[in-house]
Amino acid sequence: MVTKRIISFLPSATELIYELGAQNQLFGVTHECKFPKDATSKPHVIESVFEPKKMSSKQIDKRVNDLVSNGKPIYKIQEVNLKKANPDLIISQEICDVCSAATNEVNDAISILGKKPEVFVMNPHDLQGIINNVKEISKIIDKRNEGNALVKSLKSRIEFFHDKQILDKPKVLAIEWLEPFFTSGHWIPEMIELVGAENLISKKGDSSRKMTLNEIEKADPDIIILMPCGFNVKRIINEYNKILKTNHRWKNLRAVKEKNIFVVDANSYFSKPSVRTITGIEILGKIIHPEKFIEIHVPNKSFQKIN
Repeated sequence: MVTKRIISFLPSATELIYELGAQNQLFGVTHECKFPKDATSKPHVIESVFEPKKMSSKQIDKRVNDLVSNGKPIYKIQEVNLKKANPDLIISQEICDVCSAATNEVNDAISILGKKPEVFVMNPHDLQGIINNVKEISKIIDKRNEGNALVKSLKSRIEFFHDKQILDKPKVLAIEWLEPFFTSGHWIPEMIELVGAENLISKKGDSSRKMTLNEIEKADPDIIILMPCGFNVKRIINEYNKILKTNHRWKNLRAVKEKNIFVVDANSYFSKPSVRTITGIEILGKIIHPEKFIEIHVPNKSFQKIN
């Protein structure tokens, strides 16, 4: 079989290619592909049209809405790197046009290349969808054995939680954006329920949407977990201190009064449909039921309680 030349339009696909040991077939990635570290050495075929690192949640939200409402792209193709990559396979996504390059960028890439490479579109909305993508991509790139071993490992880690009998189920609200508030959708509700909790407001497979503080007050969560899309723990805490720490209504929430507010490394373990999402389940277990998951070890700085 001829080895495929691959370009990845999203970080979770890049992570998977490395996990399957096919990184030598990867000839282009996005500006957001930073794990594993070696991925940063790959040429960028996609870049953002603005720099979100130096912007607040509110500024990012406004910038994205302005671009979309004016029919302008959020991402741009790096033509020189794309042509050098000369891919046989493009891996893209249809989950969120904001989070990663999607259909429009694929069409632009095909137009620039002057040929039609194979295109695989990732579109998982739950944990099984993530597992299915591992199976499908491993077959496409002729890494079936590696894919089967990885799927077996991921399923075993998920089954660990299925086997637990937890009767005490606290009400948990996960928040995907702070200004404005957004619900956490897709696989997040399932992850929360899997570790023995009641997920609030959103449902398994739902897309993320705006929500109001009124909804949060009405839901009255026992635990609130902040996971703004693409943010790490440090950045979330900085945002929290600027946006919510002194908000009177927020301070009156029961979860806040009882000091049950947590932040997680969303960028690494929650925002993307990657194999590291399974680590996200383990992190939630440590947050929600630490006494029941003592034997689980999670990465350093993957979550923090706000006191």
